[in-house]
Amino acid sequence: MTLSRAPAPTDAALLAGFAEAALAAGVAIRRIEAEGISHSRKADASPVTEADHAAEAIICAALAHLLPGVPVVAEEAMAAGASVTCGNRFLLVDPLDGTREFISGNGEYTVNIALVEDGTPVLGVVYAPARALLFAGRPGAAFRAIRAPGAAVDAQDWTPIACRTVPNGPIVVAASRSHGDPATDALIERYEVAERIPAGSALKFGLLAEGKVDLYPRLGTVMEWDSAAGHALVVAAGGRVTRPDGSPLTYGHAEAGFKVRGFVAWGAGHRSFHAAAS
Repeated sequence: MTLSRAPAPTDAALLAGFAEAALAAGVAIRRIEAEGISHSRKADASPVTEADHAAEAIICAALAHLLPGVPVVAEEAMAAGASVTCGNRFLLVDPLDGTREFISGNGEYTVNIALVEDGTPVLGVVYAPARALLFAGRPGAAFRAIRAPGAAVDAQDWTPIACRTVPNGPIVVAASRSHGDPATDALIERYEVAERIPAGSALKFGLLAEGKVDLYPRLGTVMEWDSAAGHALVVAAGGRVTRPDGSPLTYGHAEAGFKVRGFVAWGAGHRSFHAAAS
């Protein structure tokens, strides 16, 4: 007797599963936020809280059930010295992106979950628990939904979103609230900017994906788990995310410590930015 193998989950089912994991993590994060936040410092001097660890445990348990055997590269595990062989298909998890925003109490932090295939993020969820705001993207479709932490996932009523076409005139730019750097500022200053919107964490990718900004550059070094989910979201919404020189931004570079040496994210039909980034 031959046992039949269960069919692989569809992209839509996986995205809903990612959203469910992020919403569950949001419950733990908000509970700790309400009880009072204390933090320590990791080896790289960045802050870490109990919420980072609690959220990561919830997400990784959910992903092990959803995609058994698929490697998970998660921020706090990596900070603790974990070693992961990525292969052609793996997951990137930032359980609490924007820990500084979380500690400050401004609500601009997110939970980021991404599936990477052959070096490219293909599915991504960015969830802001304090704002009950969920962004989700899969190939050819991006969505926005209002979901409180722990709420049921019903993708049927997610609202489709799309990047807007970048205008020929002044553009709207999203920039980091807590991690500005001179190179990024210099790039932005080379454009005619109608408005510059500061925001924390991966929320800036959400602003781009729903058509509220045209450009989100970050030339400072970040980690793959910081950008992968937002990268997938923006591409799903019709935009583009590349290295600053316009070459493809790929993931799974364990030999480089999973560092991303800057990126530029544009809306739809974007103008060339290579000269500005050089």
